[in-house]
Amino acid sequence: MAAAAAAGNHGGGVVRRRPNLSLLADRCATLRALAAVHAAMLVSGRLADDAFAASRLLAAYASLSPSPSPSTILLRLLASLPYVPNSFMLNTTLRALASSPSSALRFFSLLRRRRNSPFTPGRHTFPFLLKATSHLPIRATEQLHALAVRHGLDCDAHVGNGLVRAYSVAGLVGVARKVFDGMPERSGVVYTSMVSAYAQNGMYEDAMVVFEEMVGVEGLELRGAAVASVLSACARSGGSRGLEMGRRVHGMMEERGMTAPVGVILGTALVDMYAKTGAMEEAMEVFDGMPERCTATWNALITGLARHGHGEGALSTFHRMRREGVPPNATTLVGVLSAYCCTGRLDEARHVFASMEKEFGVAPTIQHYGCMVDLLGRSGLLIEAEEMIRGMTTCDADTVIWGALLTACKNHGDIDVAERAVQEMLKLDPDNHGVYVVLSNMYAEAGRWQDVDKLRKVMKQARLSKIPGSSEVAGDG
Repeated sequence: MAAAAAAGNHGGGVVRRRPNLSLLADRCATLRALAAVHAAMLVSGRLADDAFAASRLLAAYASLSPSPSPSTILLRLLASLPYVPNSFMLNTTLRALASSPSSALRFFSLLRRRRNSPFTPGRHTFPFLLKATSHLPIRATEQLHALAVRHGLDCDAHVGNGLVRAYSVAGLVGVARKVFDGMPERSGVVYTSMVSAYAQNGMYEDAMVVFEEMVGVEGLELRGAAVASVLSACARSGGSRGLEMGRRVHGMMEERGMTAPVGVILGTALVDMYAKTGAMEEAMEVFDGMPERCTATWNALITGLARHGHGEGALSTFHRMRREGVPPNATTLVGVLSAYCCTGRLDEARHVFASMEKEFGVAPTIQHYGCMVDLLGRSGLLIEAEEMIRGMTTCDADTVIWGALLTACKNHGDIDVAERAVQEMLKLDPDNHGVYVVLSNMYAEAGRWQDVDKLRKVMKQARLSKIPGSSEVAGDG
């Protein structure tokens, strides 16, 4: 009886309520489940007379991107509707198509060309399109910018934020800043995009200044994405300014409860900032206080320790990482091989390098080879280092790795290997002035003045001259 009452009684018979298919569509986690709801909507005729149901179905398909062919399904669904799709449906379709830039722009262009179309691009339309154009030539973003101005939406918070991000992805940070400055109101989201724009384009001081304005002047909420971006800027800015600012950001995080406990993303950003700026004790303190770590967290500490001469500490951290079952990746092994360079433990470095693919599933990159060449060069094993470069199979040698060998030759006075290294470097970069200078100095130190004269003639014929400070090969190893 309870079931009958729940179903309802009409004229002595049980009336079954129509299932809430729109709600079911929202809850689907897979395309297969959503397809079943879609089929039920078709059978029940729901799509033919219920625009809301169609909207929820479209939104569900869009949320499952990038599942297999969601955009194709969306376009077919739109075409099958017996009524004109509303703006929500069209914007939802644009959102799903944004991962395929050409498809999104073709669809948008079709909507604009269609006669008597009720669709007018609005504040929710442009962010999806701008996301798509960030992967296309800048002309596409500029055209959308002009269209936004025409519709009076260029100062809207959503559209302005999309423009800042699109221009910054294209490297046009100055244009992004003009958009930012032209917005009458700037939210924390827009500030975060501007901080990220500067950080991602190597303008670290500017990133810190905008962050300070966001938090100190505007008094906006401290957002996780902004914190991660400014910490990245602090880590890469160099000098004491980055560390000083990083400590201030850390203090702000503690004041706002963002470190109780610190999450993986922000914790890793803190470890990376402290490690890159040489504050290893603080880096390890944050690291040890994290309840959860990812491979990137371990990498930040291992690489930082190795970079600042704490080779044994880096190797100890690596062994701890393995004991805790965290899989190392290519970046981890660059840090480990760098640590072996610090400690001079050649045999262990050889073992790790030789077992990279078999034991860790990592193919050696130019950075891994560079570490080994550096270590072999420091050890005076120049022939072995040269053979390693010539035997590279997973990547091609560049001027940097040959330059490392040339530096080792300079330090050990091996002119024969140096001559071959210079030949290889000139094949890759015929205009490299520095290699001639290094080799000429080596000849002079060995008292081979005839070779010095010959090399000077070669330099003169090639119209080269020694330019102070221009050498690409420097250092004592």
